[in-house]
Amino acid sequence: MPRPAPAERFLLELAKELAELARDADPTRALSLPLLKLAAAYGPSESLPHEVFRARVRSRSDKTAALALSWAREQVRLGLQEVVERVKGRRSRVEIDSETFAWLLLAACEAIAQEPPSAVPDRIRALMQLIAHARAAG
Repeated sequence: MPRPAPAERFLLELAKELAELARDADPTRALSLPLLKLAAAYGPSESLPHEVFRARVRSRSDKTAALALSWAREQVRLGLQEVVERVKGRRSRVEIDSETFAWLLLAACEAIAQEPPSAVPDRIRALMQLIAHARAAG
């Protein structure tokens, strides 16, 4: 059995950490803590984006490696989806399904890796404003 690539290990560890943060978080911050963790993991100077890029390039000719990497990424998205569903369980202003909203948040965090470091705080602030609409309408 092939050993998991470093990117897979990073992604699976991230999925585990997101689940733990969501489980332990104050309900009013249940989405913000995992989102901050995810955004930080995809920072331009972090190793996760570099490892994912390397793994994607290597997996172009290896279907098994490509599937393994995609599966690991999907675990992160599913963990984020679970958090979104917990938050949306209350009255919510978000009129998008949890699966799509989690995908959108993950894609936004992945895009942070392409940003100049000086722009990252603004991108995170924009994401925090976005998720504020997912919280209870109070």
